[in-house]
Amino acid sequence: MVQSEWVPQIAGQGGPLWRRIVDALGADIRNGAAVAGDRLPPHRDLAYRLGIGVGTIGKAYAEAERLGLVTSHVGRGTFIAGRGAPATVRAPGLAIDMALNIPPIAPALAVLGEALSALRLRPDLDALADYSPTPGLEAVRRAGAEWLRGHGRTERASPERLIQTNGGQQALMLAVSSFAGPGDTVLCDAATYPGNRVMARHGGWRLRGVPSDVRGMEPEALNRAAAETGARLVILIPTLQNPTGITLDAERRAEIVDIARARDLTIVEDDIYRVFGRPQDPPPFAMLAPERTILTTSLSKALAPGLRLGFILPPEDDAVHARLLLAAQASGYCPPAAGGLIFAQWMEDGTADRVLAGVRAEAALRHRMARDILGAALAAPHSDHAMHVWLPMSAERANRVRARALQENVEVTPPEAPFIDLAMIDGLRVCLGAAHDAERCEQGLRVVKAALEEVAFVEARGII
Repeated sequence: MVQSEWVPQIAGQGGPLWRRIVDALGADIRNGAAVAGDRLPPHRDLAYRLGIGVGTIGKAYAEAERLGLVTSHVGRGTFIAGRGAPATVRAPGLAIDMALNIPPIAPALAVLGEALSALRLRPDLDALADYSPTPGLEAVRRAGAEWLRGHGRTERASPERLIQTNGGQQALMLAVSSFAGPGDTVLCDAATYPGNRVMARHGGWRLRGVPSDVRGMEPEALNRAAAETGARLVILIPTLQNPTGITLDAERRAEIVDIARARDLTIVEDDIYRVFGRPQDPPPFAMLAPERTILTTSLSKALAPGLRLGFILPPEDDAVHARLLLAAQASGYCPPAAGGLIFAQWMEDGTADRVLAGVRAEAALRHRMARDILGAALAAPHSDHAMHVWLPMSAERANRVRARALQENVEVTPPEAPFIDLAMIDGLRVCLGAAHDAERCEQGLRVVKAALEEVAFVEARGII
């Protein structure tokens, strides 16, 4: 591992200092002055050399990571990812995005014009220009309850209990922040949805990773973590877990419920991927432990991310329901109406089911491609419709594969983005939905396969 002596040449350039540093890094990667795998100087060292503030270096490194130029590793440093990745040389839309976990948007786009026309005829159209009630419009909550009963196996969902949110991220934030404060420990999978890490940094709580096996979170490990930390909250993604794609079976769910009851744990259930699961998948925790489960979900992964529509189903506890409503009012007063009304219209006229069918069909096609192209590199899939796949491998190999794919303009999830504890699990997540069409998805998968083979060949020769 090489410590780079790289210093950006920023004299005589215009624009903010942090942007000039990023542009200089991109140029040096392209011309070979900065080499993939090298470690950049620590923030303070580079700030000292340039005679500027440490915060400016931090902002530059953060932007470079967002653009795929570098990867950051806690406790190890910031490393150059590879050539050809900077946004300064990559026109928007040309990269193949296999990093963002969203559904294909073509099925929703095909009917969006009809939905906007239908909105003009709705009697509640004036809601678009007015404040909504804090829990959301009744028509939207009615549609949400119908969706959860029909597609979420959550028969107890009702409009009176649901709270509409601005997407699933806000739903999770409201659920966790209502019951965890700065310094509190929140339990979750050792590899989890990257947004949970963002929320923890903002909320000041500590995430404690719980190890998993091939069936998902280990109940005894959950029991030990709860005993050791005194945590009262656990976040679970029980269906097609993000990033590993594991679905908890019925026995494992029952064991977790028993521990949650014994340890008085509140379960925050992120069941956002259930629509891509199998008919035989077990019921959600919201049905298995309704007295202690806060269910969150979103239409972002099922229909279209631009709807920005999520829901919270509180447990059967009026005090908890009131607490979540207060959090919703404090954080945004009321949810936006536009996406909700489009969804309500789609539920009323059957469009939602047609869009979902289109998304699932495209997901099945892309998932079949992933299996055919990546083969044994994939972890065993728990659904033929999963929108992301998991490639178990060491962290070092994952970073090399990502760097090589970036050179071919294919972006996969930064390897350490999901990890709470690298000692428990490592691998690479590849998302299938964000590529504009199936052809580009196939092209991206072939690049990932080539990167896997190239890295394996170089490692076998002992060069790396």
